[in-house]
Amino acid sequence: MSGMDRSVETHRDPRDELPDHLPALRAFAISLTRNVSVADDLVQDTIVKAWTNFDKFTVGTNLRAWLFTILRNTFYSDKRKNRREVPDPEGAHAASLFVKPDHDGRMALTEFSAAFDKLTPEHREVLILVGASGFSYEEAAGMMNVAVGTVKSRANRARARLAELLHLAEGEHAFAGEDGTTMAVMSRSGMNAA
Repeated sequence: MSGMDRSVETHRDPRDELPDHLPALRAFAISLTRNVSVADDLVQDTIVKAWTNFDKFTVGTNLRAWLFTILRNTFYSDKRKNRREVPDPEGAHAASLFVKPDHDGRMALTEFSAAFDKLTPEHREVLILVGASGFSYEEAAGMMNVAVGTVKSRANRARARLAELLHLAEGEHAFAGEDGTTMAVMSRSGMNAA
């Protein structure tokens, strides 16, 4: 067996890894679209595009980042095409998709969701990428096709705006009873999820 054959064997076929990334893709799609049905369509479009373009994927690189980039680009392309459609401006439909959490915490998940919905799509996107999904600023910059400084700036502004919407005092970040995703989105580094 040649050395080239052995290197091919060390990497799993990326097509086999697709199911591993579906939950993260779906969460990212929901954060961008704020609509579960539209998000599911977006994930499906992403998988189809990835499948048909696997010849452009470099085996051994970050498949999740590649998929997130496809999803993000598809979202913004669709958004440009559908500018005349009227979205759910009051968030009535999106709000109905969430169930009140079973636990009592310092901040209810519904309050967080309502505040998160008020952020711009760019701010939601950066918080999901560097906060909840755990991508580095550099990885997020590559996916968003912007400079690393732009990602850091957007993340800081997004966190500040979210804290303002949630009426948090400066430096306040303890979310007793909240899930790890909420904590990750609000954390300074985006990597402190519980």
